[in-house]
Amino acid sequence: MSPTPAPGHGRISRRTLLKATTATAGAIATAAALAELEAPAHAAAGFVKGVDISWAPQMEAHGHSWRNASGQQQDLLAILKGYGITAVRLRTFVNPSSDPANGHCGIHEVAAFARRVKAAGMSIMLDYMFGDTWNSVGVQNPPAAWRNMTYQQMVAAMSGYVQRTMGVMKANDVLPAWVQIGNEINSGICRPVGGVSQPAQMTGLLNAAYTQVKAVSPNTTVCIHLAQPQKYDVMTTFFSRFAANGGKWDMSVFSSYGSAEYAPGIVANMQRISAAYGKPFLQSEFGGRVDRASSTQAALVAYIKALKANGGQGIFYWEPECMSPFTGYAMGAWDSATKRPTVIMNGFTQA
Repeated sequence: MSPTPAPGHGRISRRTLLKATTATAGAIATAAALAELEAPAHAAAGFVKGVDISWAPQMEAHGHSWRNASGQQQDLLAILKGYGITAVRLRTFVNPSSDPANGHCGIHEVAAFARRVKAAGMSIMLDYMFGDTWNSVGVQNPPAAWRNMTYQQMVAAMSGYVQRTMGVMKANDVLPAWVQIGNEINSGICRPVGGVSQPAQMTGLLNAAYTQVKAVSPNTTVCIHLAQPQKYDVMTTFFSRFAANGGKWDMSVFSSYGSAEYAPGIVANMQRISAAYGKPFLQSEFGGRVDRASSTQAALVAYIKALKANGGQGIFYWEPECMSPFTGYAMGAWDSATKRPTVIMNGFTQA
């Protein structure tokens, strides 16, 4: 995910639907051609259909509610289950502000909402931002309290933070099935100390997080999350440096907001980079414009089909529940006027 401006200003600048340049289109076409030469992969059993609804607790606190397709007010998690949703991703900030859209998501709030998710019978993915607010493909700022630390001090801070926060999840009996150690970390984490241009330090920080997740919850799948997999050279730069320095991870996960026609090639890139390192993969972020609901629905169907065809283990929609005036983000899946889900959500039941 990318940084979110204050409510009333959308995040669509980064997440406009993919319009491939000639170079990008060529790379995707090449990836698709190479994928066709390989034996077709089988979709993982129990394909995960998920959502990131981290805004939901604050939306509820500010008086927002949701209606189902019939127009009846209903608990959001119950509505989502009706579309076959089986997992929820929740982000966590280190020392967040009280801003409803750009803050909150401290670990105790996350654990409280995670209890509701678990009670609804859904699995949990925990997304460590490793910042006090948004970090994304273009921004990787450390928490303010870590900003002036040396590398060794930051490793210790990272270890202690992940140990404590995973401990909170364990104490609340909501250990996550998956943990992302960083969000869209193409350029590294906690820059400049953990930037991709300093791969040994980047790897040391990520491995410290990995180790602490596993110490608390050995069965949790630890994920590395990159954005824009159509940029294959960027994917290769990160993973080659991370692996060469002894990077530890269990699964590769990706963000992509491309339209339907690009889904097969983009997913082929996900599969290629994951296969190169012997890791399973899934798509942990997808979204599309709510004012073009039919095309977003088509894109969701296309990604699910491509992921299943290439052995991908699941897909998560980023903040489908969002509505104005809580936020001006324009790529949710609910109608702000009627408070009903749009046809976008039907995509989960059509593939």
